[in-house]
Amino acid sequence: MTQAVNTATLFEFLFRSSGEGILIAKDEQLTHANPAAAAMLSTSPEALTGKNYRQAFKSNHALLNLLQRDGTQQLDVRLPRRRLAEGIATTVETGERVVLLRDVTEQRELETRRSALTQAIVHDLRSPISAITGFADLIRRYGDLNEHQDRFLQRLHDTSDKLQNVVGPLVDLAWVEAGMPLRHLPIRLDDTIKAAVTNMHVVARQHDISIATSLQTPLPVVMGDPERLQIVIENMLSNAILYSHAEHPVAIHAWGDVTDLYCSVADQGIGISDDELESIFNRMYRSRDARVNAIPGSGLGLTTARTIIQRHGGDMWASSNFDEGTSVTFVLPVVQL
Repeated sequence: MTQAVNTATLFEFLFRSSGEGILIAKDEQLTHANPAAAAMLSTSPEALTGKNYRQAFKSNHALLNLLQRDGTQQLDVRLPRRRLAEGIATTVETGERVVLLRDVTEQRELETRRSALTQAIVHDLRSPISAITGFADLIRRYGDLNEHQDRFLQRLHDTSDKLQNVVGPLVDLAWVEAGMPLRHLPIRLDDTIKAAVTNMHVVARQHDISIATSLQTPLPVVMGDPERLQIVIENMLSNAILYSHAEHPVAIHAWGDVTDLYCSVADQGIGISDDELESIFNRMYRSRDARVNAIPGSGLGLTTARTIIQRHGGDMWASSNFDEGTSVTFVLPVVQL
């Protein structure tokens, strides 16, 4: 009995003194809220305890999503006074939903400032690279060039294209890693996927590849930033096209249920060995396979894609059969509106 009392007292002490916000809920009711959580939400523990969390947080979609789902989940949560928390939620054996909130406002601001220099350099590179490409095109179109001059300009054009293909993904990755805020909107991915496929059709045709689309109707609703999720899908398609064999289609498939939405892009290309599967999500990773390494690329597309998905509370992974093809899939939590 004494041990049980001591354990309860210790739990109460840790709960109340924790610097991280803690919310505990069961059957849609907030059963506990510690002082740190209440302070982050600009209220008091007494004002939260006993409330229906759907009513208490009806305008905070991210926090509501953390509370109402099962399993472990991580999402950024917007707080009052323009602050930001990293939220982690899990369901314990007793059926209670526990949400931990850690204020990361200063950390994200530091990361933003640190990334600002990278973004500035990358941005300053973009304009002169575009100018070089444009002037090279103009000279080739209107100039009276001999064969040697034409070859030189083509080399200049190809080199600036390669630089542009590196700078573009760097901008996207710098934006994501800086912790820039995402828009959390309730969306169905149908239009986002269709827009991404439309944008990638030109690249696919250049490689003699078609894109086959298969979408569940209707797709469940997710909470996300449509523009960033379109970048994810375009990066997945771009990778699949680059590493596919000509005249072999790339397939994009999306489906879901009441808890999760899945989107998968599969190719019939070179494939990836088992020991390299996880490495393809590392920044600027290049395969040891000479055939793969010979294909130009920044090595940033899937890094950016997975980071965006993880910031949406989801995950991304790959499966592959060597010399048969690769499938890259992401999952996002579904929201019930």
